[in-house]
This record gives sequence, structure tokens and C-alpha cells, in this order.
Amino acid sequence: MELIDFLKHLNAGKTVIGNSEIHQFMHKVSHEAMKITAELNGSYHEPEEIRELFSELIGKPVDPSFGLFPPFYTDCGKNITIGKNVFINSGCRFQDQGGITIGDGALIGHNVVLATLNHDFSPKKRSTLHPAPIMIGKNVWIGANATVVPGVTIGNGAIIAAGAVVTKNVPENVVAGGVPAKIIKRLDTEEM
Repeated sequence: MELIDFLKHLNAGKTVIGNSEIHQFMHKVSHEAMKITAELNGSYHEPEEIRELFSELIGKPVDPSFGLFPPFYTDCGKNITIGKNVFINSGCRFQDQGGITIGDGALIGHNVVLATLNHDFSPKKRSTLHPAPIMIGKNVWIGANATVVPGVTIGNGAIIAAGAVVTKNVPENVVAGGVPAKIIKRLDTEEM
């Protein structure tokens, strides 16, 4: 199996059956990601070195405006797309097999979890995985310790409060918080 076939399968939202060929390939990609993140997280790196390592991790170059404070963790890496002027703070964990897209100007707080896989609900099929993408719009701010689950889209300009668990789509220009996250208020777009 090739990486392009693996990503095509996941991005089509097809299931990954436990111990199948694609599941085994997923483990191979995970080990490659662990090797790169160990280097990224193992010692101090200048910002340019961080961008180089992150670009290697995701398999495509990030913009020179990209910023990251390690440590950073992922068990795939190859299905992450990052816009311009994105900043990811320390301790974040991205489970990106289902696809994570982060729009221009997004800020990701400490210890944010972005998870794009669910296990099957049936105990007999629990090792089967169901991918679904996370889409984060432009100028989104996700507060510390928030979790975003598979299949969620966060609209442009939205703010996700610290500690929120986002289980449903969030519209543009709102503040959402809580467990599960709900809209707390609408942002005044005249100030934007």
C-alpha cells in the first residue's frame, strides 16, 4: 500500500477494519510520525528547524509564518493541512487520520486535542475505525485543553473556550464553550 492510497481511503470516510492491510499501514505511518515527533520534542530547535520538522511530519511545506511550541504529538501527521499565520501552542495532540485542516490565522491553545477517528460501537468490531475530518476556519481561536471530535467544522472567526468538548459544528463568529460545547455568545462582526 502507498501513502496516497491510504489517505484516499481515509478521506473518502471509509472504515478501517482492525488488522486489515490498511490498519497495518496505519501503524507503519504512526511509527514514522513517532520518530519525527521524538526529534521535534527531544531538544530545543530554532523556529526554522521546527518548521522543517513539521513539514517533514505532514509531508508538505508549511508557510514561513507558521509557529509551533513543542511538544507536539500525532499518530499520523500525513493528513494535516495548515494555512498561513497559524500558531499551535505546546502539548497539542492531533489524531489526523480522518483529516485536519486549519485555516489561516488560527490559534490553537495548550493541550488541545483534535481527534478524527472513532472506534466502532459494537464490542465485536471495536477495533474497526471510522474516520471523519475536522475543519477549522480562518482566524479561529481554540482555548487550552479543548477537545474537538471527528466530523466537526468550526466556522471562521469562532472562539472555542478553554476546556470545551466540541461535538457539533460551530458557526462563524461565535464563542462556544462547555461540555458538550454550546454557543455562549455571538461576536460583534463590526469589530472584526
